[in-house]
Amino acid sequence: MMLKTARAALFAVLPAEALTVVLLVSGVALPESVLVAAELAVTAVLVLEGVTAYRLYGAAVREGSDRRTALRATVDSLVPARVRRVMSFDVRGMVSLALWIARRRDGVPPGAVAVPYSREQSPFLLLILFVTVLETAGTEVLLRGLGAPAGLRTVMLVLDLYATAAVLAIWAAGVTRPHVVTGGELRIRSGAFFDLRIPRPLITSVRIAHNYNERGMVSVEERRLAVAVSSRTNVVVELAEPVTAVRPLGSEARVSTVRFFCDDPGPALAALREKPAAGVPAGG
Repeated sequence: MMLKTARAALFAVLPAEALTVVLLVSGVALPESVLVAAELAVTAVLVLEGVTAYRLYGAAVREGSDRRTALRATVDSLVPARVRRVMSFDVRGMVSLALWIARRRDGVPPGAVAVPYSREQSPFLLLILFVTVLETAGTEVLLRGLGAPAGLRTVMLVLDLYATAAVLAIWAAGVTRPHVVTGGELRIRSGAFFDLRIPRPLITSVRIAHNYNERGMVSVEERRLAVAVSSRTNVVVELAEPVTAVRPLGSEARVSTVRFFCDDPGPALAALREKPAAGVPAGG
């Protein structure tokens, strides 16, 4: 009960506090009673979160967990899984941006075959980036023309810059996190949002099959998984037995057929049809 209350209080108070901060930065004069009530509410929520976290941490330690494991379990209990996954998208996206700048790729070991898929989505992301930058400049000009306070303009500028960075991070994740074929596995990814590892011994067949009407980026229908780019897939992999695929927001599905898109199916098919060397570990 206490855990549910702590979660509900956290997600109720944080948006209200963020709104209060935006109003204050924008130069809006709020009644003193509102400010006092807001600070009291935030203080009460922080105390509740602290007590709940302390109890969860203590319970984990008493059950034999080390400090790091106990801390991780505490965070997992307080923050819902979907919220943690969304936060992880941001982290992986920013890491991908750094890798892109450094001209490096994630999860491509020596000897592995990288299978890119980002070329198809690049024009669309370039368009979105252009619109985002244009909107940032337009908003600043508009707010200045309306005589908006500097604080409000700063808040809007920060939000617009974050949106621009998010588009770049999505683009970078697609470039730096390709599909990967190693001696032991096929790794199918969709930027920072999806990652599926399929052991090579489970693959019974692989073929080219173009589909231009996929529903969504990652979709599952009757044990058939589709990992699409711009509603397209062009490679189909059949499995001897189902594997578990974890979709972007955390729901799981057992799948025995996988369709995915790559810029050039040829190298992927050649690598997958090549017999892996005996004793090669899953990671290559």
